[in-house]
Amino acid sequence: MVHATYAREGDRRLLVLSYGTEQLCRGKLIMKAISLHQPWASMIASGKKTIETRRWPTRYRGDLLIVSSKQPIVPGLPSGKALCIVELYGCERFRIYHEPQACCQWFPTGYAWLLRNIRPIEPFAVRGSQGFYEVDLPANPQCSTVGGDDLLYLNSEKRFVNSQS
Repeated sequence: MVHATYAREGDRRLLVLSYGTEQLCRGKLIMKAISLHQPWASMIASGKKTIETRRWPTRYRGDLLIVSSKQPIVPGLPSGKALCIVELYGCERFRIYHEPQACCQWFPTGYAWLLRNIRPIEPFAVRGSQGFYEVDLPANPQCSTVGGDDLLYLNSEKRFVNSQS
């Protein structure tokens, strides 16, 4: 279901549409993201790694953009790019039995972020940050304009489509 609200950007009033956990604003899709070092970012994008480990828990649940950090550079793997969208559906204390899905050894202060519904995307450059941050996904060139507001949404396959498709 899509929810419509208005927001302010300077002196402009913008139509913002929400589709699940993504926000659509004047033809830009805004999504929550997190950066990971390589090779772990690519392992998540390939589906091999389904648990991300952190030293802090999260209450966030929903879609999350996985971004490979710029450093350190690992030859043959993308750096500084968004690689996939995952669903973060749970968070619990990191246990030894999580090791195979986390692709790392257990550590006592860890939390296991449970990931599913991994959707690889066409990689694009992202300026990363620590912790959660928001990223403007590339706008759809076929975005339609209605009443001065750009409308864009994702279909069930998470592909960009214009509002008249």
